[in-house]
Amino acid sequence: MDSAPDFDQLSRRLRACRICRDAPRYGSALPHEPRPIIQGSATARLCIASQAPGTRGHAIGIPFPDRSGVRLRTWLGLDEKTFYDASRIATVPMGHCFPGQDAKGGDLPPRRECAEMWRRPVFEALPNLELILLIGQYAQAWHLGDDFRDGLTETVKRWREILAGPRRPRILPLPHPSWRNNGWLRKNPWFEAELLPVLRAEIRTMLQLDQRGDAA
Repeated sequence: MDSAPDFDQLSRRLRACRICRDAPRYGSALPHEPRPIIQGSATARLCIASQAPGTRGHAIGIPFPDRSGVRLRTWLGLDEKTFYDASRIATVPMGHCFPGQDAKGGDLPPRRECAEMWRRPVFEALPNLELILLIGQYAQAWHLGDDFRDGLTETVKRWREILAGPRRPRILPLPHPSWRNNGWLRKNPWFEAELLPVLRAEIRTMLQLDQRGDAA
């Protein structure tokens, strides 16, 4: 049986990728210098399968350095140090570069060529994953396939069924932690009341954390 690809070597190649600017397969070329972002290591047990870096992530070069990241860490029950511990947590966006913004100032969808080129080899290089968190509809559509149906809300409502399913690593769908989703959270109070306590307990056990989110 072939061994898993070396994550460090693969991530260096990924960070040097310029396909969306120099050889785009879908639409026009990326109008700014790409800055691919990825976090992880072969020992990571939890993966955050996100959407794409935003403007602040693009500027700083790390995943979720903004208010969305603050909310996401609250959802997960993690402090910043643990969240950015690449030996334990991988962050693999559908598009590794900031895709730019539309006329209304919203972020464009992740570049499709990015996932087509990099997603499978990256996950092959993460052999110890136990749980993948699917942040938003793009990650859910990719990882769930036909099980992503009736949109994000209905998919997240089936979180118990999906988490208990036969997939390995296990999978759990989540909405995006953007503040643009405040209305969604108000309309769906079950998410914070029912799903998040289970998720935090799963992460504490998996990463061997105490109640505060520190290493035990």
